[in-house]
Amino acid sequence: MKKELENLRWKPRWVSHLGCVKGCLDYLGMGVSDAWLFGATGHAFIINVHDVVCPSGPTAWNTEMLLKLGKNVGYESHGLSATRKDADFEQKRKLIWENAKLALDNGLPTYGWELDVPEYYVVFGYDDVGYYYSGPLCDDGAGPKPWRDLGKGDIGVLEMYSLVEGEAADDRKAVGEALAFALAFAQSPAEWVYAKYKAGLDGFDNWIKAVEGNIAHGHGMAYNAVVWHECRRFAVEFLKEAKERLGGPAAPFDEAIGNYEAVAENLKKVVELFPFHGLKSEHIQDEGRRAEAAEALRAARQAEEAGLAALAKIRDEL
Repeated sequence: MKKELENLRWKPRWVSHLGCVKGCLDYLGMGVSDAWLFGATGHAFIINVHDVVCPSGPTAWNTEMLLKLGKNVGYESHGLSATRKDADFEQKRKLIWENAKLALDNGLPTYGWELDVPEYYVVFGYDDVGYYYSGPLCDDGAGPKPWRDLGKGDIGVLEMYSLVEGEAADDRKAVGEALAFALAFAQSPAEWVYAKYKAGLDGFDNWIKAVEGNIAHGHGMAYNAVVWHECRRFAVEFLKEAKERLGGPAAPFDEAIGNYEAVAENLKKVVELFPFHGLKSEHIQDEGRRAEAAEALRAARQAEEAGLAALAKIRDEL
């Protein structure tokens, strides 16, 4: 027997976590823009870079605050996570399977981690074997993924969440809490940022040092570039939407918008130097290409520093 929620698919985004959330919100009929989702969860302002620019950077951090700040957007996440180190891992895997089936039976959109590659996937159905899912490399859907195979990859992590519509916070609260989280995360707190990774300006420093020292991971360069460029692009759109919703304060909003436009423009240069699609192994060994990337990253870091200062002004005035 197969159960499927028709028209539930992820929305293709480099940040697969929010691409899945957006797909779930669209299924629920919630009119939340990508910019508001990225910004109000704080993700638009995140950067997390490993000291050799490992491709794990965009996903290897404690994302719990995204679940909490999602309530301000107007949805609640209910689910469970586990690691293979847990003594009750097998029991949790079975519980996650049962919970996912129950949620889908009740018409609740669901998403989880690593149904295929190490990214997030919308789960739109199930049968006696396992999950049917949509996400990176399978926009239109794939499956069944045997439920007993979840968590068998090298990372050994299980995550599965179902979304329900809730009551959105007022705009002032949503913006203020998102910016407060973004500013706190930029300090690389141990509760959210793991060893060998850095956030905020230190994240840019990690990136620049790895590029200049020729120790950056080639695929990681391309993947980090497209993810953080997407985030900063939506940071600009979020700030514009927030300024319009709140009616000001205009000056710090305009300052932040200008700075994050500069960050996005410079990260786009890195995307073009290390294209995710069409990346060649020799790109990372090209000294001239690395020098251009380092220059763009230094400019992005400078704009990010000014942008964070502008975010602090907005937070303080709200």
